[in-house]
Amino acid sequence: MQGSRPEQATLTRDNDRSRTAETQRVVESMVDGLNDHDIEGMGRFFAPQFRWLGNAGCGTKRGLREFQDNWQKPFQAAFSDKVCVDEARLAQGEWMAAFGRQEATHSGEFMGIGATGKRVEIRYMDFWKVVDGKIVDNWVSVDFAHVMQQLGVDPFQGHGWEAFDRGERKSPALQPADA
Repeated sequence: MQGSRPEQATLTRDNDRSRTAETQRVVESMVDGLNDHDIEGMGRFFAPQFRWLGNAGCGTKRGLREFQDNWQKPFQAAFSDKVCVDEARLAQGEWMAAFGRQEATHSGEFMGIGATGKRVEIRYMDFWKVVDGKIVDNWVSVDFAHVMQQLGVDPFQGHGWEAFDRGERKSPALQPADA
């Protein structure tokens, strides 16, 4: 509604910008730990009660053990030879964000799809909040639909918006009124 605006950026309102270097150090070291497949050592980066807030398919994890048992271990079982590549990173104060990809081999069950041995790209975006040298919150979005498509499964059953890009569908707004 014009003239009415919801409050914006409430999570970063009190961001301590003097913490930027520390935040970068923690997150960059954590990514190195992920690339070393060091699941058990992740406690050095995450606060014990941190929150991991994922998109549909990822779920929400509360605490380090739940994150390890319900995300890291199953993900590692589904995808081996995994490397994490942050393509861009932005840090300001207690906050850091990145987007990038993981390159991995589909070596175990994923979303009901048995191991194919295919090499896949797993796109992601992460937003971390670091307090007192530990990650306390991690918002994440993983493009599972893209992974499924690489494995030969169309989660949209032909109804994805890419059909517009390919010219297979036209926007109703672009259709002639008498069509």
